[in-house]
Amino acid sequence: MQIDLGPVGQIMKSKLVAAFSPSVLELIDESNQHHGHSGAHPSGESHFRVKISSAAFQGKSRVQQHRLINEALADELKARVHALAIETI
Repeated sequence: MQIDLGPVGQIMKSKLVAAFSPSVLELIDESNQHHGHSGAHPSGESHFRVKISSAAFQGKSRVQQHRLINEALADELKARVHALAIETI
């Protein structure tokens, strides 16, 4: 069951669209699967999974692609998001 994105997820999605103009973008809030775990925020929106494809990733290694995504979402990763699973396609 996919949960609608809350305010943090919406900001993340907007930042990914602005940074990469992706041809594929799926952002899933998986926080409900981590309730009570270390790093889980009581209000949710702490664990996400992203699946993304963009021409911006052409010729870059997987590590470089992930670094670009982490840089685009740096504020959220510092403040609220505990875990981000990334799949670049």
